[in-house]
Amino acid sequence: MMRSWIIVLAALVAFVIGGAAWMIYGERRLPVEPTTVDIAPGTSPDAITQQLGQEGVVASPPLLLLYLRARHMTSTILAAEYDFPAHQSVADVAERLASGGHAAATWITIPEGFTAAQIAQRLAMHGLVDGRTFLAVVAMTDLRFGRARSTGLEGYLFPDTYLVPRHGSPSAIATLMTTQFMRELPPAYTQVAHKLGFSVPQVVIIASMVEREAKVDAERPIIAGVIYNRLRRHMPLEIDATIEYALPHHKQQLSFQDLAVNSPYNTYKHAGLPPTPIANPGRKSLLAAFHPATVDYLYYVYRGHGHHQFSRTLQQQQAAERKYLH
Repeated sequence: MMRSWIIVLAALVAFVIGGAAWMIYGERRLPVEPTTVDIAPGTSPDAITQQLGQEGVVASPPLLLLYLRARHMTSTILAAEYDFPAHQSVADVAERLASGGHAAATWITIPEGFTAAQIAQRLAMHGLVDGRTFLAVVAMTDLRFGRARSTGLEGYLFPDTYLVPRHGSPSAIATLMTTQFMRELPPAYTQVAHKLGFSVPQVVIIASMVEREAKVDAERPIIAGVIYNRLRRHMPLEIDATIEYALPHHKQQLSFQDLAVNSPYNTYKHAGLPPTPIANPGRKSLLAAFHPATVDYLYYVYRGHGHHQFSRTLQQQQAAERKYLH
């Protein structure tokens, strides 16, 4: 008789263990679709499992809690964001919780002078956006400045350090940067641009060229002054950085063939401003473009160590080029 009870008890234990194992490792796996859950600081293990049940990550929160306690895993769960792929068993979910998750947002630094393409690449490297989708948003979105409007967001993605949500949309991330750009504009920027004889988007184009051309802060207003002087005299700007922007790859030194490239960004062939900014300028370049130095220079050439030689006449410029470029 005793032996019969032992057999029955053993069968019952095997049934319970087998049922639990089936629930943990078996065919019924959740979530049906990939799910992201943010676990807040101070959340108890019981509340965590309940949250995962409400989010559709597990079918039985008590079973998950039992599994975590049996494996001594409750103390290892950190406040973080967790990605759960589709079709996860209770054991899979527990292991993912034990992995520590990842921060819900990532700090990212955008250097001054980065193009939109470089920003997209950096965001993609951090797993924040698809680069092509971000560039599509940049191309299709514009900003208004009174009656004037930008052509896309190139030039308006302000270089700074941002805390970017991991699952923020490309549009939201672009808005984060353009909002900061608007904060960085100098006071009465519309009126200042009007006094210069240009629209705000045109001044931003000039700021982008200053950003790419200047090496030291003291020369930014001077270079801006040279650009305005040439524009007012209807002289081609002849700025190498605009051609670099038109080329598929960055080049340290341009060839004669590059200078002949057929592009509206070729400021050797086309007078006036390029169609859009060629980079995203920082605060000092923006300030220089809105408040250029009053100079009578028309030319400059790089003379090394971050500095340029500025000239008033073509003869002076040619002499400077012979001295510093040969």
